[in-house]
Amino acid sequence: MQDSHCKLNIANTFQKYWGVIIACIITPVLLYAVLQILPTHDDWTSLTTPDFRPFFIKERFLFYGYHWRPFDSIIGYIAGRNPQLLFPAFNHLLVIAGHLLCTITIYKLLSVLGFSQFSKNITTLCFFVLPATMATVTAVDSQNQVFALTCDMIAFLLYIKMKQGKYVVWIILIFLATLFKENGLMWALIGPILAFGFDFIDQKTLKKDLLIGIGIMVLYALAITIMPKDITIHPDYEPGVMKVVANVVKFLFSTFITVDYIYLLHAPSRNLLWAIVSLLFTLPFLYLIWVKNIRNMIGKKMLCILISMVIAVGPHLLTVFSMMHTYAGLSLLMIMMAYGIDNCQQTKKSIITAFILFLGASLTIDAHLIHESIKSGLVGKKMAQEAIQKTGKPVKSVYVIIIEDDYPKLSSFCVIPNEAFGWGIAAQYETNYQWPEIIEDTTIERSADAIRKARELGLETLNQQQYKCIWIVDHEHIDVIKR
Repeated sequence: MQDSHCKLNIANTFQKYWGVIIACIITPVLLYAVLQILPTHDDWTSLTTPDFRPFFIKERFLFYGYHWRPFDSIIGYIAGRNPQLLFPAFNHLLVIAGHLLCTITIYKLLSVLGFSQFSKNITTLCFFVLPATMATVTAVDSQNQVFALTCDMIAFLLYIKMKQGKYVVWIILIFLATLFKENGLMWALIGPILAFGFDFIDQKTLKKDLLIGIGIMVLYALAITIMPKDITIHPDYEPGVMKVVANVVKFLFSTFITVDYIYLLHAPSRNLLWAIVSLLFTLPFLYLIWVKNIRNMIGKKMLCILISMVIAVGPHLLTVFSMMHTYAGLSLLMIMMAYGIDNCQQTKKSIITAFILFLGASLTIDAHLIHESIKSGLVGKKMAQEAIQKTGKPVKSVYVIIIEDDYPKLSSFCVIPNEAFGWGIAAQYETNYQWPEIIEDTTIERSADAIRKARELGLETLNQQQYKCIWIVDHEHIDVIKR
């Protein structure tokens, strides 16, 4: 009798939380896969890379470079205690743990907003496996994005549930999210708009709380202004009309359509047949949610969700947008999805059938994205080992000459070899940061005689006795010139 009661409780628990439970079951498998991904591109230069400086220095807690992200710096300090053990494993562990926490928070958010158990479970599991999250989940330096969104959602939940002291808690958590990543600040506006859309506050409170949200932004801007800093705006961050249009197209494509991006967009890997197959498997579910059901979704709630989504991804749309930046708007997408499911005129059986097809295709796409990320990291490792082997013995300084590579790339999944090499930094990692102590790099145009020009530049640099060794990078090949 007791066993029957226990089994009944387990069955009831699973029926209520199956979306979260399946996400928890998948997590160890996802972590095992992601732990095999090595740093590439700006993973090698972010604040989360191993840092060997003393813990309490101003750069670790104040505005540095383009960002004010003290938590990134602390992670870099921790990784610097034992780089070979902790980097990038510690980073990956934080990202996966944060993604699971974010998933659970989304389930709670949907519960508070009043969605059905059916839509909550489907939407929660959908968020966890969505290919749109993979550029964040597979990255070495994306824990800032994950925890910023999680803090923002917790701030919103407390904002609509607390009676006393809610503004203090809300403001503190918004600032905490912002110190993880700057777009966390956007929820200072999203919170009141979303609360108004779901009738937690009236129009008068909305106006008042939006003013408070603007005040939070002004306070952050003031703090940035008075901080000691040295900022050079990268050309990629400069806004432009055509750039914004392109970013909006990328956002809509990567958010509302699920397809194997590598098979579709990466020229060397292109396989249109498999890209179409992945789209056909995901399309029925997306069609039921976004197309067939559109008339039932029009109203104040949907308008507020859409406005909130635009605000969430706005900073990226105006500057730089990549697949990783989709994450900032995905919690709003999940609210929209749950709203669509609850208002869908189709039977539950039809929705479940479509979702199972979507889930299977998504997991297959995820596996492919992770596999290609692993391959890109291994390219950088191979190049680093080649540079070390050809150099022969430790040198203090290296000048890296990169022959411009026109090899196609796709986000953080399929990376150009010299970016996987980290412009030479991958070699420092392979030597446990023992050597070379100094790495400088330059890029020359690819041409028929680029190798000759690179060697001439290398010999000229050696003769000036500024560096002990030259590494010439030609796609995946490393040529070494030394004294």
